[in-house]
Amino acid sequence: MRLRHEQPADHDAVRDVHLRAFGEHDHGPVVARLVDDLRAEATLSLVAEDPDSGRILGSVMFTPALLDAPLRLLDVQVLSPLAVAPAHQRQGIGQALVREGLRLLTERQVPLVFLEGDPGYYPRLGFTPGGDHGFRKPSLRIPDAAFQVVRLPAYEPWMTGTLVYSRTFWQHDCVGLR
Repeated sequence: MRLRHEQPADHDAVRDVHLRAFGEHDHGPVVARLVDDLRAEATLSLVAEDPDSGRILGSVMFTPALLDAPLRLLDVQVLSPLAVAPAHQRQGIGQALVREGLRLLTERQVPLVFLEGDPGYYPRLGFTPGGDHGFRKPSLRIPDAAFQVVRLPAYEPWMTGTLVYSRTFWQHDCVGLR
């Protein structure tokens, strides 16, 4: 597998991966539309590609958000969404995409990355419950255990407060449980 930045020629394949991973008749269509709209604001969008076939096996996006911290508004990132084609799940592709994204964001001096996700999956990648570190979730619909953060080396102790998602997440109603 080869990890690389998403290119415009990948858009349809990335959309298809999200549709299949999230269920074509479940949340897949909503997530696919979210991906399409987040592209315009994404800080980082990575894909996992099969080097033999050139097929896209997985995708992860990191997009800007704000932390309403006591000293000032702080630019942070949100990891969402992450998807791996169903036939290739449980092979480390998702973990590799997240690790590479966090490495690149560390190089860019990003202090914090937040997500809403499975508390059984993301801790192995360094994520911990946001509430344990004084962070407040942007919606009461987000289960406490799902609201997670990873503090990168640029993090400083004063960086605490309420996460503020970009407008795109709200427009697609992709915040918390429905």
